[in-house]
Amino acid sequence: MTGGTGLAVVRPERLLHHGDVALWQHGFKGRKKLMKKIYLVALTALIFAAAGHVAYAQDEAAEEKAYSLSGNFAIVSEYMFRGISQVDGEPTIQGGLDLGYDNLYLGVWGSGVDFTDATTEMDIYGGITGEENGISWDLGIIWYLYPGSDSANNYDFAEGYVAFGYDFGPYALSTGISFSPEYFGDSGDAIYWSAGVDVPLTEGFAIGFHAGYQSIDDNTAFGVPDYLDWSITVSREFEGFGLSLAYIDTDLEDSDCSDACATKVIGTISRGF
Repeated sequence: MTGGTGLAVVRPERLLHHGDVALWQHGFKGRKKLMKKIYLVALTALIFAAAGHVAYAQDEAAEEKAYSLSGNFAIVSEYMFRGISQVDGEPTIQGGLDLGYDNLYLGVWGSGVDFTDATTEMDIYGGITGEENGISWDLGIIWYLYPGSDSANNYDFAEGYVAFGYDFGPYALSTGISFSPEYFGDSGDAIYWSAGVDVPLTEGFAIGFHAGYQSIDDNTAFGVPDYLDWSITVSREFEGFGLSLAYIDTDLEDSDCSDACATKVIGTISRGF
C-alpha cells in the first residue's frame, strides 16, 4: 500500500529549548516504539482471550475441531489500496491462502506492487470471527510486508482491525475500523474507517458500495493529506470464476498524488479453491 494522509498536530518538541530537542526526540521515539509493541501485544492478547471465550461457550461434547483450508487467485487490471494505486497503472497478479480452525483463522496474501525498491507486497494476518444475534464480527491483526525493500524506507507496518456486519436479506451492511501505531513510511498513528452496503441482484449479479476515510498522523512522511475514498463494484460468478468491475475514486486532488489517486475503473478475474 502507498498513499498518505494525516492529522494536524502540534508536536511537543516545539516547546523545548534547542539544546533539549535531540535528547527529547530520542526518548520520544523510544517510547513510541515501545507503545507500538505494547499495542500489538495487547491486541494479540485480546484475540486469544476472545478465542478462549468462544471455545468455552461452545458445546463441550464437541471434541473434534473443524479445520479448513482455502485459497484464492486473481488477476487485476490495477491494484488499488484505499483508493490509491500500488502499481502505477499496470495489471498484476494476486493470491492467498487461509487456514481456519473453528472461529480462528490465519492467512497470507500477496500482490505485485511498483514502489521505488519493492515489487512485492506480502500480508500475514490472523484473527477470530463470530456472530451474536445475527451480527457478525471479525477481530484481527495484519502485517504488511514488502520483501527486498530498504529498511530505511520503513514500508513494513502492522494494523489491528475490527469489523461488524449484518445481513438484512435484500441487502447487507458492514462497517469497520483499522488502527496502526506506526503506518507506512514511518508516518505515525493511522486510522481507517470504512462502511459498505452489498445488494444481490438478479441473474447472479451483485452490487457493492464502499466508503472509507483515512487519517494519518504525519502527512508529510506519507505524502498526501487525510482523504475520503469510495467505490461502486458490480460482480458476478461465472463458471466458478468471480468477475467484477469497480469504479474507484477519492477526494484527493491531482496535485496531491498525480495519477495514483485519479478516478479508476478496475477489472478483476478471481478464482477460489
